[in-house]
Amino acid sequence: MTVTSQQAPARPSRATRASLAKWAPLAVLLCATFMYVLDFFVVNVALPDIQRSLGAGSAAIEWVVAGYALTSASLLVTGGRLGDHYGRRRFFAIGVAIFVATSALCALAPDAGFLIAARLGQGIGAAIMSPNVLSILGVTYAGRDRIRAITAYGITMGLAAAGGQLLGGLLIGANVAGLGWRVIFWVNVPVGVAALALVRRLVPESRAARGGRLDLTGVALLTAALVAIILPLLDGRQEGWPAWAWGCLAAGPLLLAAFAGWLRLARRRGGQPLLDPAIFAVRALRAGLAVQVLFWCQQAAGYLVLALYLQQGRGLSPVASGGVFSVLAAGYLLTSFPAPALTVRFGRGVVTAGSLVGALGNGLLLLAVWHWGTGGPLLAVMPGLLLLGAGQGLCLTPLTTTVLSQASPATAGSVSGALSTAQQVGNAIGVAVTGVIFYGLAGQGMRIAFGWSVAEMGALLLAVAALTLILPRRQPRRRARDSAEG
Repeated sequence: MTVTSQQAPARPSRATRASLAKWAPLAVLLCATFMYVLDFFVVNVALPDIQRSLGAGSAAIEWVVAGYALTSASLLVTGGRLGDHYGRRRFFAIGVAIFVATSALCALAPDAGFLIAARLGQGIGAAIMSPNVLSILGVTYAGRDRIRAITAYGITMGLAAAGGQLLGGLLIGANVAGLGWRVIFWVNVPVGVAALALVRRLVPESRAARGGRLDLTGVALLTAALVAIILPLLDGRQEGWPAWAWGCLAAGPLLLAAFAGWLRLARRRGGQPLLDPAIFAVRALRAGLAVQVLFWCQQAAGYLVLALYLQQGRGLSPVASGGVFSVLAAGYLLTSFPAPALTVRFGRGVVTAGSLVGALGNGLLLLAVWHWGTGGPLLAVMPGLLLLGAGQGLCLTPLTTTVLSQASPATAGSVSGALSTAQQVGNAIGVAVTGVIFYGLAGQGMRIAFGWSVAEMGALLLAVAALTLILPRRQPRRRARDSAEG
């Protein structure tokens, strides 16, 4: 007679349970991060279908992309301040809830105007959500754990940006329930609801010791400046560059100057301006913010015109287009993981090298497009895309780390907010400016329109490489130690 004994499943050890509890907040935060970054980029692969389905013009298509970045850029710092004052977990959850609701509205959009309005709402949700992600990471993790968390955050952002096109193509190609392009917005709803269900249980609440009053004047001036610059770039070409467009472009720099003046005035009065004006007095920080804007100008706009070239120029399906983007994502993965360690050793040189590698990739892509146009083997564009992704992987996290290392403890919050804002400003301006080039030349054929757009991307990366030479060569040891030790 054989007796079979059944053993109870092994219970996780105390150390395993502690590790799961420690990293559970990061999982929730990265899930939301992937969602809002993905939604900026995943829409690119759906734009041709959206244009056909809703009868949208070129300006409306640009607004679908740039409008999201515009509201995000305008309200990012405000979203962080609200979290500092009233609770970071609370406003992270509010941002997720707004994002989920407006994602559903995007999916239900009956026309282009409705979709644009819903995308603006998504940008507001992202602006409230995203700065509180970084704040929560900063107070939840310390030392090496913080470095791991920030590295995971940067890699998640890059994967969402580079891999979003493939995921979007697969979702559209699957045509779930006959939804077509609308599924890329519906997918946010269950993900966001799951994050909301877990956030209260897994993510700790925190507030700043001194939240301060909200700088509504600063918010209004920054928003007005961005709208004055971006609105005419999106709509001016299609309307024949009327007088209002030139007037807005002229007013934009004046409003930015007024914003800078207000920051200094508010500080002298003892208030808490939207951004600490002290960060603009440091040459390295000014250069770092300029590099951030230029880098994101080429990334956001480059993905947009590449998606249009592949689908409208080469006639690829969304799935095939997303597959081509996976080559770029592979290049990003190859370099993004070793990039943080390389930054510790080589400092700004990693960003310089990354931008030059990316510029070389753009050069190879330009040669392929100029020679083959919308025909020829698709393999011809692969080397350029692989190098472009590799260059971006060497830039993304190291750029943020290099600039943040120049911030003092008193200005670290403002520098973080300014970097995030610069990213979204770059996204919005890049799409607007490249749209002027791409659509302005579209009448001469996709080869000319896309080719000149790629040339612009390469020039921006060369400008990034030049500006990195103003940054300090190495991360200051004291600040690096302070950052690591929390």
